[in-house]
Amino acid sequence: MGTRLFGEPIRRREDARLLTGNGRFLDDLGAGALAAAFVRSPHAHARIRDIDVSGALDVEGLVAIYTWEDLPGLLAEPLPLLIPHPALTHGRTACALAKEIVRHVGEPVVMVVAADRYLAEDACALIEVDYEPLKPVVGLEEAAQGAALVHDDVPENLGAHLVQEVPARDGRGAREVIEAAEHTLAFRLDIERSASMPLEGRGVYARWDGADLRVYSSTQTSTSVRMAIAAKLGLPLTNVEVIAPDVGGGFGVKIVHPWPEEVLVPWAAMTLGREVKWAEDRREHFVSSAHERGQVQYVRVGFDGDGRVQGLDVTILHDHGAYTPYGIIVPIVTSTQLLGPYRIGSYRVEFSSIYTNTVQVTPYRGAGRPQAVFCMERTMDKIAQHLGKDRAEVRAANFIQPDEFPYDQGMTFQDGRPLIYDSGDYPRMLEMLKELIGWDDFERRPGLGIGMACYVEGTGVGPYEGGHVQVTSDGRVHVSTGLTSQGQGHETAFAQIAASELGVPIEQVSVVTGDTRRFGYAVGTFASRAAVVSGNAIALACRKVRAKALRIAAEALEADAADLEITDGLVHVVGSPGASIPLSTIAVLSNPLRYSFDAETAKATQFATATPPDRAPVAEGEEPGLEGRDYYSPIRSTFAAGMHAAIVETDPDTAEIRVLRYAVIHDCGKLVNPMIVEGQVHGGVAQGIGGALYERMVYDPHGQLLNASFMDFLMPYATEIPRIETGHLETPSPLNPLGIKGAGEAGVIPVSAVIASAVEDAEGFDVDRMPISPSDLHHLRFT
Repeated sequence: MGTRLFGEPIRRREDARLLTGNGRFLDDLGAGALAAAFVRSPHAHARIRDIDVSGALDVEGLVAIYTWEDLPGLLAEPLPLLIPHPALTHGRTACALAKEIVRHVGEPVVMVVAADRYLAEDACALIEVDYEPLKPVVGLEEAAQGAALVHDDVPENLGAHLVQEVPARDGRGAREVIEAAEHTLAFRLDIERSASMPLEGRGVYARWDGADLRVYSSTQTSTSVRMAIAAKLGLPLTNVEVIAPDVGGGFGVKIVHPWPEEVLVPWAAMTLGREVKWAEDRREHFVSSAHERGQVQYVRVGFDGDGRVQGLDVTILHDHGAYTPYGIIVPIVTSTQLLGPYRIGSYRVEFSSIYTNTVQVTPYRGAGRPQAVFCMERTMDKIAQHLGKDRAEVRAANFIQPDEFPYDQGMTFQDGRPLIYDSGDYPRMLEMLKELIGWDDFERRPGLGIGMACYVEGTGVGPYEGGHVQVTSDGRVHVSTGLTSQGQGHETAFAQIAASELGVPIEQVSVVTGDTRRFGYAVGTFASRAAVVSGNAIALACRKVRAKALRIAAEALEADAADLEITDGLVHVVGSPGASIPLSTIAVLSNPLRYSFDAETAKATQFATATPPDRAPVAEGEEPGLEGRDYYSPIRSTFAAGMHAAIVETDPDTAEIRVLRYAVIHDCGKLVNPMIVEGQVHGGVAQGIGGALYERMVYDPHGQLLNASFMDFLMPYATEIPRIETGHLETPSPLNPLGIKGAGEAGVIPVSAVIASAVEDAEGFDVDRMPISPSDLHHLRFT
């Protein structure tokens, strides 16, 4: 493979279209479609006694009103539990429209379809639902006590319970090791709820022609939405198409499928014989999509005089909200990624995943890792403080060394595969970070603090992705893959891979993602997996195309295929550029024709080619055309890593926290496009600063979300984000052909831990709860 394009900081090809208003997002489609709107529960926990729709029946433009009782067959059954797990003993999912009980504010109860959204909302306002309020369960400690239940058949509100333990080399468990350790510490940590806030909310638009259903969804997984719709509506899979148009951000919330609206809107389109569309408004996103992060962690650690961790015991209470549609992936990731880049003597982790009458919890960028890193890195800081040692020194004492890879942490990761780190150089990363931030030269003064945090991120989880590559007679290369894009730069990165593999100018490459008409098998875009899994699949498909092209060219040029290479779209003999044939001509020759459509295709007609009479025009085992399809299925995850550091200033009067400098060292293996990776890191850090200092979901004891708007849910402006200094270390992964690891979530993962460390350094007292606001800091100063 050439390196002319792979690894180059090429500007994103999609930006010109998106930034000039020429994108095609969900709400740009279906201008004449009927509009759907929903009556949503105002109660966190209540029984539905009656629904009176009579007041809405006279609304002009009203087309239909649906409640749970109107839903047929499988559509009336609970939505799928997508990722079952043996430890998820009491998994529960919602119905598309609430049946008898509502379990969080915002749960959909009635669907209205009208001529436009305004009329649909008018009708919703006139529908009267008679609720019998029930005792809401809010807060992890209250839920764990089990005095009131979210689901009557789930004792103690306990949806899942899982223990994993890695004993010491001598066979002793973590608790026994801790008891015998020279030094021990015990403490509690808290991470509050937050949520992804993509620029574009969720949305669905459906068309039915009497036989085939086409659905557009602002989703991270069009192929899975397709399968879910087909299953719920009883349609053959071949009669359903799902397309993700331009998607204005996802961050995890759009990987959940099917959302109620993703089956209800297509069903309404089929039932009414009309196009139907729904686009989420911002309040709906706050109260009816998904949240994440909320955990309480109880930590005990034993260590020696050098700060080496001999035993670590962590007990986690995880708030998964009212339902578990995405299983227990988040607490599994927290519990397994908590180990970070460290060699821990013995480790025991136990989590309980608890139901509460709040919005369901599903992965949000980082997906359990920010909580894990907060736990491990706060532990490292507390060990350093206890021993009076430098925080970097304590981390270095615990690092896995470069010659220890692959390193088996002895646990089972979220993909059901062993937690084995594939490659890395953590000591080198720490040295790079210290140099970049000026760690050793940092001059302390009151109100100024420095902090750091390290992490390892499992990326590129399976089970697979695929790629299809076709070279047409005009020399263009058409690439398609099933996963979707939400702003990650796939159009550019995948084009770079294809152009490099095939030796063509990148301008000749086009990329399509998230369209089941073009590629029907895929898993989705999440868990920092797109470049690793789809990128390698595209590379493998390109290699099939390349091999065929060289074989055809060898016949045409009367040369040995081993002596040929492709440069700028021309196949030529190595060292003899004059003896060449364009890739476009090879595409023509690869498809024997009976008919001529133009001067170029005439070259492939039956009288123009000299096929031996004893050989079929299309050889046995081959197909016409210059195209290839392949899949990449990873044996296990790759593990990227990073280390962040920050300098913060705290105001002595207002307790405002300002981030003055932020430094990142990141290792995601071979870089396809350093500019895109850097952009991903920068965006992640900005999101992480929001999670560390501003963003939290505030529920009152009645289960009401008190800050369900951008007036009250704070996010950082550009003025709150410092210039982010980055450095890259490349330790290629041995697990895939391109040697790459994921990068999409990297920037957000350690930020809360970094900020906590720096604020603690500036103030001189423990910071064990995040996010931290000025009022939180002020309170800590006087407790």
